[in-house]
Amino acid sequence: MKVLDGDKMSLRSFFEPSSVAVIGASREPGKLGHEIFKNIIDAGYKGNIYPVNPKAPDVLGVRCYPSIKQVPGEVELAVVIVPARFVPSVISDCGEKGVKAAVVISGGFGETGPSGAELERQLVETAKKAGIRIVGPNCQGVNSTSVGLCASWPLVRTKGSISVISQSGTVLAAIACWAEEEKVGVDKIVALGNKCDVDETELLDYFSNEPATRVIALYIEGVRDGRKFFRVARAAAEKKPIVVLKSGRTAKGALAVASHTRSLAGKDAIFDSVFKQAGVQRVSSVEELYDVCKAFASLPLPTGKDVAIITSSGGSGILALDTCVELGMNAPDLPPETREKLKEKLPPECILRNPLDLTGSATSQMYDEAITALDASGVIDAFVVIVGDPMPGISDVIVKHVSRGKTIVPVMLGGGKAEAEERKKLADSGVPVYSDPVRAVRALSACVRRALWKSSSQ
Repeated sequence: MKVLDGDKMSLRSFFEPSSVAVIGASREPGKLGHEIFKNIIDAGYKGNIYPVNPKAPDVLGVRCYPSIKQVPGEVELAVVIVPARFVPSVISDCGEKGVKAAVVISGGFGETGPSGAELERQLVETAKKAGIRIVGPNCQGVNSTSVGLCASWPLVRTKGSISVISQSGTVLAAIACWAEEEKVGVDKIVALGNKCDVDETELLDYFSNEPATRVIALYIEGVRDGRKFFRVARAAAEKKPIVVLKSGRTAKGALAVASHTRSLAGKDAIFDSVFKQAGVQRVSSVEELYDVCKAFASLPLPTGKDVAIITSSGGSGILALDTCVELGMNAPDLPPETREKLKEKLPPECILRNPLDLTGSATSQMYDEAITALDASGVIDAFVVIVGDPMPGISDVIVKHVSRGKTIVPVMLGGGKAEAEERKKLADSGVPVYSDPVRAVRALSACVRRALWKSSSQ
C-alpha cells in the first residue's frame, strides 16, 4: 500500500534532509539507537540532528528530547528505532511535528505473521494520515554520502557513483563495505525491508535522475507492480546501467522469500524476460553484483565483444579465456601483422596468441607495447590485463590507455606492498581492479551486453 503518490512528495527528504531526529537514540554502545546516531555524527552530517529518548538527558554529548514533539526546531527526516508496538504512535507524533519522511528500522511487522501484519497496516494508515513517506519497516536504513547521512550501519563515508536499493540489509552492507574498502564508494543506499510504502520501482526512477549516480544496484525478492517496474526499469536503463540480483529463482526459494519480508517472488522466468527486454543486467551472486557495478561506475563501454587477454600468468589467462567463451565473447586470433610487430617489441619467450602470455619476465613496458599493438590491430574491443606478480608502473600503463577511452579490466594476483601501491594508484584514478580473472571477465561481459543492448535499442 502506498502512503503517498511519488509525484506528490519528493523522496529527497530521505537523502538531503535539512534536519534529522533519531527516535530511540541510545547512550548504550552496541544498541542500534546508539550506533546509528553515532554513524550520522561520524559521517559528517552538517544539518541539525536531534536524539529523542525520554530516559536520557543527552546522547554522545548532544541534548536529548523526551519526544519528537518537544524538539525545538523543524525536523525533516525521522529515523525510528523503537519497539514495533510504539511505532504507529511515534509516526502520529511525527505528523504533528511536520516530519516529511521516516526510516523505520524497527522489526516486528508483516515479516512476523498476522499480528505483525496488522501492526504494519496501522503504520501505513497512520503515515498516510500524517502525510509522511516511509522506508521500511524492518530495514537497515539509508545512507547518502553526498550529505554525510549514514542513518544505517556499518559506517560508510566514501563518496562514489553507485547507488544501491536492497530488500536485504546484509546484501546492502556487503556492497557498501566492499566499496568503502576499495575506495570505490557509494552515492546513496537504501534498505527497503518490508517496503510498506517506498519501493524499488519508485527509487529506481528517483536514482535514474540523480546526477551523482552512474550505476544502480538492485537486490530484490519481488515487485508489487510488474508492468510499472518494467516501464520504469526500461526508462532508467536508457539513462544508466541497472544491475539486479533477484532471489527466489526456485520454488523453494520463492517460499523462503515469502517468509523473509512477505514479498511475492513471482515466476522467475518472467522476471528474467523482463530484465532482458528492459536492458537490466542480471547477476547471480552478491560478489557479481558488486563486480559489475564497479566496472560500470568507472570503465568506458566496449565497442563490441572481441577481447584480448594479456597475462603474465598462463593459467590465469586460460581461466579468463574459458570464461570469455562461456559468456559469448570472442578472443580473436592475432592478425599476422600484429604478431610481427609484437615480435619486434617483446622477448622471444612470449607466447604470441590470445591470451598473449608475456610470461614471468613481464614488465610494465611490455604490457604497454602489447596493449598498443593490439589496439592498433583494429580487431580488439576490450582488454583483460592480468598481472601475476607485483609490478611497479603497471598502473600508469593502464591509466594511460583507459584515459584514451580503452576498456581495460585489470586483474592483480600477486599481493604485497608493491601491488597494494599499484592498486591504490588505480583506485585513485577511478579504475576498478579485480583479484580473480573469472570475476573480472564476468564484469566485462555485463559491459559488453549493455553496449550491445544500447546499440540495438537505438
